Amino acid sequence: MKEKVQSFGRFLSAMVMPNIGAFIAWGLLTALFIEAGWLPNAQLATIVGPMLTYVLPLLIAYTGGKNVGGQRGAVMGAIATIGVICGQPDTTMLMGAMVMGPFAGWVIKKFDEAVKGKVKPGFEMLVDNFSVGIIGLILSIIGFYLISPVMAALLGILAAGTQVLIDNSLLPLVSIFVEPAKVLFLNNAINHGIFTPLGAKQAEELGKSIFYMIETNPGPGTGVLCAYWMWSKDKATKDSAPGALIVHLFGGIHEISFPYILMNPLLLLATIGGSMAAMIYNTIFGLGLTGPAAPGSIIAFTAMAPKGSTFAVLLSAVIAAAVSFAIATPIIKFSDAKGSLEDAQDQMNDMKAASKGQQIEGNVDLSKIDTIVFACDAGMGSSAMGASVLQRKFEGVGVNDIKVEHYSVSEVPAGVRYVVCHQDLVERAKKSAPGARIVTITNFMNAPEYDQIVGEISSARSGVGTPNTAQASVAKASVASDSKVLLKKNIILNRPSTTKEEVIREIGRIMVRDGYATEKYTEAMLKKEEVFNTAIGNNLAVPHGIEEMRSEILGSGLTIFTYPDGVDWGDGNTVKLVVGIASTGNEHIEVLGRIAEVCETEEAVDNILTLGVDEVYDLFKR
Repeated sequence: MKEKVQSFGRFLSAMVMPNIGAFIAWGLLTALFIEAGWLPNAQLATIVGPMLTYVLPLLIAYTGGKNVGGQRGAVMGAIATIGVICGQPDTTMLMGAMVMGPFAGWVIKKFDEAVKGKVKPGFEMLVDNFSVGIIGLILSIIGFYLISPVMAALLGILAAGTQVLIDNSLLPLVSIFVEPAKVLFLNNAINHGIFTPLGAKQAEELGKSIFYMIETNPGPGTGVLCAYWMWSKDKATKDSAPGALIVHLFGGIHEISFPYILMNPLLLLATIGGSMAAMIYNTIFGLGLTGPAAPGSIIAFTAMAPKGSTFAVLLSAVIAAAVSFAIATPIIKFSDAKGSLEDAQDQMNDMKAASKGQQIEGNVDLSKIDTIVFACDAGMGSSAMGASVLQRKFEGVGVNDIKVEHYSVSEVPAGVRYVVCHQDLVERAKKSAPGARIVTITNFMNAPEYDQIVGEISSARSGVGTPNTAQASVAKASVASDSKVLLKKNIILNRPSTTKEEVIREIGRIMVRDGYATEKYTEAMLKKEEVFNTAIGNNLAVPHGIEEMRSEILGSGLTIFTYPDGVDWGDGNTVKLVVGIASTGNEHIEVLGRIAEVCETEEAVDNILTLGVDEVYDLFKR
């Protein structure tokens, strides 16, 4: 059950969190320019309504559609959701966007799968554009007449239910569920799925919302950390509490307090008590925020206070901290220490990874990790580029003695304790690396999990000695460079849009012509796409052969094609830069690492499309 709720939370937060900045902008507009705002301005206040009615739902729909169906799904989500919005213009359709955006992305994804390989050459762009236009129009009409009234009715029921809680002063009871949910990393499902849309609706009517104050109040965790600072019997825990307090209170990273709570679960009584006390106070005095406080720091919390309420909002956090501290004090002072902070941190890391859909096997001491294996199906393309990106992430924070190596998922070396792989390969990774910590990703180029990996290992090693930079230098220098791997004649730019299959066949013809592979390698690349999509994010694909047909490779070589109008690479992916790979060893790794470095964003890839052959060659061989 917990996994299902966490999965639902990830699904919702993946739509809302990338757009939190837009919610904050809307909240600031409300706080500043409405009639009761800090700087009343009737003209600028006219932005508030359209932004809530149109901009925020369409951003959510666009993101939700993209998460399911790629760029085409994003456009479909926006087209379909405008029908939902206009069907009930007096209702804020944030929840409607959360439903219609992903649904529209799923529809176009299924359409693309149905017509894959059936469109005649030369008609691909016509089919792509008209399919989005026609199907999007149909979904928009369905949204207008069917989805919109249904969502309006559901929102009405939810609004009525919450109003009953408010009218009967029962809203503080929500804290009984919210505080434990935060520690279990279930808060995204509650906060982004319910509180944010309800808060937006209430803020539209009142200029503020109490729902924005429930989960984001830093007070409950502050009280627990202060109690540990004052009364903990464990010196390491006592000494670490002040630093954690600063990060929690001013940085808004509530997760840093979770290990302290997990050390003694009775402390949930303290966070629940603090949150309930603050909510009782908020309810009595009719407090609220103009927009979501993200992250939940005391700075963001008070910055979203309406005009004239800053001190009252600050007092809400103080009350929560004081009550939490009062309850936590006897629990910490008179209880025996059970387990260490490190044990609780390990438990929290496992829970957090599970909440993000990552697979965790075994009990791994992160402070002793010196090798990470990045695994893909064949071990020559996507894993090599992902390993390069992750290696630079470690070097960027001064961790230079961790080697990130790439292997086929079926050839992970024995004894490896940390593996990164695509989510579709996790079962194979478990068999190859039993007992290892396995982190799954979906985007090889800019996966958010990379920062989490670097963060958790850096944190675990904070007490470990100085990194051995010499080891990293030797590892880096061991990669061979071969000028024959990338030839200028194999950089072919500004190709007209075509099918993925034709792109791969053209790569195969070049590989055969230049002696990199046999003719059978083309079929190996096509078979690879049947079992694993080689689009790795940022409009980049790295087609290469399946592991079983490596014998068809005669030498290491790369080809680079650009397609300014894009190529449909399947599974909702549009690709503009294609790097074909054949490799008998590691000769290609230096170039792939450079490609990964310069293709870290979609904007960087778009910039490459404007370059000439010599410039592309120099860029990737630099």
